[in-house]
Amino acid sequence: MSVPTDADLDALAATTGQQLLVARHMLVTAESCTGGWIAKCMTDIAGSSAWFDCGMAAYSYEAKQALLGVRPQTLETHGAVSRECVVEMVSGALVHSGASIAVAVTGIAGPGGGSDDKPVGTVWVGWKKRGGYARAEVFHFEGDRDAVRRQTVATALRGVAQLLVA
Repeated sequence: MSVPTDADLDALAATTGQQLLVARHMLVTAESCTGGWIAKCMTDIAGSSAWFDCGMAAYSYEAKQALLGVRPQTLETHGAVSRECVVEMVSGALVHSGASIAVAVTGIAGPGGGSDDKPVGTVWVGWKKRGGYARAEVFHFEGDRDAVRRQTVATALRGVAQLLVA
């Protein structure tokens, strides 16, 4: 995957926002490694209050637990960069918002923090519609911190668009 530019992210956010509006859905974001970048892209668009409810940037274990209801045992057993964690993040985002669709991201953007099991660039993304089942996928992005985060934002938004037509 090539690294998306600011223009690419702007266009993707605008398209996703229009799809949310037409489908009459509200979006919530739960972000760790992107630190609110998905929410920023979405709210850079005038009129986004018609389809964007809120965003939660939850970096620490404590924030993931308090804001999103991630269980301590999930973090202790699987860590923050795991399928289990992102599923709890995306589900908790819906519980703690008025939105009908959620996207959550957690990963290792670098340059440090990676391990043999979870190298830099490992990112879990989760999506969920209210009342539905969470979908989660792991990605292994390449590049520096900025590149990993840009690819994560684009992947998260593309997944929201796919969820709207599913």
